[in-house]
Amino acid sequence: MSERRPGLILLPGMPLDAALWDHQIRHLGEVAAPQVVELSDCSSVAAMADKALREAPERFAVAGLSMGGYVALEILRRAPERVERLALLDTNARPDTAEATATRREAVALARQGRYGQVIRAALPRLIHPDRLADETFVRSVLAQMERVGVDGYAREQEAIIGRPDSRPALAAIRCPTLVICGRQDVLTPPTLHEEMADAIPGARLVPIEDCGHLSAMEQPQAVTALLRDWLLRD
Repeated sequence: MSERRPGLILLPGMPLDAALWDHQIRHLGEVAAPQVVELSDCSSVAAMADKALREAPERFAVAGLSMGGYVALEILRRAPERVERLALLDTNARPDTAEATATRREAVALARQGRYGQVIRAALPRLIHPDRLADETFVRSVLAQMERVGVDGYAREQEAIIGRPDSRPALAAIRCPTLVICGRQDVLTPPTLHEEMADAIPGARLVPIEDCGHLSAMEQPQAVTALLRDWLLRD
């Protein structure tokens, strides 16, 4: 291990918090200095990226899951010279579709009508592998994060996702070592979208994770941590 542990910025998905990265925080400390940037107080991907850049060390590796991946790509656009490594997990480079935007606005409206609990529970089948739905401890952990983010944070993050830019034109300019991870059974951002990113980023490594949905860092934490450790240590 080198004397200098590189900074590692971890960016959660929507509407999740630092608990998403609990396993990685606990097990990557030997090779990096992990730091989660909470994003629910921002209502645009640009503002989220600016916040991460303010909180990050001068040079750092960045890993983002889902919405966190959108923010990581925005960070690359704003300050590519500061990013040593990039990991994109269960995310995609495309802008929101009109259909997805309409669904998001409907969900926010329901949440603001006092039905946030219903909204977040309804999202679970699309977020996690079917086998995990019967794991009460796991489900409680996911829902607890969503409850901590709360209605206002949820609404801000949905607005940020709706307004995210198309990152595909910028992928070819990425020059840092890049790891692309996806759950094989991710229905929100399926493997084809990860293949699209990995094909466009020079030298990117694509790794699908078996028996895994959208929340790979939590669903298969040992696999994700091992991949991130290898990514951090590679020359």
